[in-house]
Amino acid sequence: ALILYNGENIRYATSVWQGYWKANIFVRYAVIPINGDPILFETAGADMQNAIIDAPWLNGRIRPAITWVWHGPATEVQARRMAEGIKEVLKENGVADGKIGVDVLEWYAYKALKDVGLDIQNGWPAMIDARKVKTRDEIELIKRTINIVNALFAKIRDEWLKPGISEIELSAKFSEYMIEHGFEAIPQLIVASGRNTNPYRRWTSSRIIKEGDLVIIDIAGPGPGGYWCDFTRTFIAGKVKPSEEDKESYWEAYNSLYDAIKAMKPGATTKDIAEKFPVYDDDKYKTTSLFQFAHSIGLSLYEGIWVSRGHSLDYPETLEQNMVFAVETYIGKPGRKHGVRLEHDVLITDGGTEILSDFTMMEDLFR
Repeated sequence: ALILYNGENIRYATSVWQGYWKANIFVRYAVIPINGDPILFETAGADMQNAIIDAPWLNGRIRPAITWVWHGPATEVQARRMAEGIKEVLKENGVADGKIGVDVLEWYAYKALKDVGLDIQNGWPAMIDARKVKTRDEIELIKRTINIVNALFAKIRDEWLKPGISEIELSAKFSEYMIEHGFEAIPQLIVASGRNTNPYRRWTSSRIIKEGDLVIIDIAGPGPGGYWCDFTRTFIAGKVKPSEEDKESYWEAYNSLYDAIKAMKPGATTKDIAEKFPVYDDDKYKTTSLFQFAHSIGLSLYEGIWVSRGHSLDYPETLEQNMVFAVETYIGKPGRKHGVRLEHDVLITDGGTEILSDFTMMEDLFR
């Protein structure tokens, strides 16, 4: 069996979602027996009543979750009660004596599950393997989210991005648009302009955007149905031409991005992608900077696979049909006024890739 505490994993297994505020604070959980149906432990009271109303497919397999975190002197007692309730369900399904996978663990939960005699194993890889290849319905939900943001980028280009607006004002317009069009949450959107593009500041400030600034806009979020998109464009503020060094940075980012995408197909590996990324601090420190980068997306922004020169060159993973990735590159060289960030969302198809985030890359601005 699996015990799930991660909110997106619970949603994947039960199709019940009650908001991001409670998704990953260890107040709800689910049990998935290997040959049985999922049992949801939902927070008691109105939340549990709503789950019963909203999820008839669970057919009554909803029980009150026993919370334990932030309970002070009651923490260990409550954690034990939570673990005993889970063991009871495992016994009912005849699996209490088997290996029990857990996706993520808090210390008191781990101790309580061990104390009630469960053979706890790492269940995270099982959920990653399940979620990283998308079903037809999941792909359609991702496309729906992307199409909303495609339209949002058109608003940015044609109406909102003008010298004199601040980064935070522009971000506020995005947020309103996304909420109006059914996004479940608005994570921090990235607007970086002028000097904030090199080195790239991956957050939004109160800086006023000036004529001639390059403006990096990175929009990510869960659309209707909870499936994410994540893609980035670089614009020019005002009716000016880019400098020669801006053009050079743009085409270096552009070509490395598309070279990486061309390397993606079933049977290829994450090494094949990483080899196309520019050398960066990932190489120097053997880590992942999330600059020269690709990551799978779905019910969460990061879902299953990270691609980086820091580890993928030595530890490759194989790509499969119906995986969905955000692929992103960045060029910001010392001494240059601006940096450039570009990103696409792509679907691995039977013959290669389909670019889903098909809003223009603004190529004509950088000719």
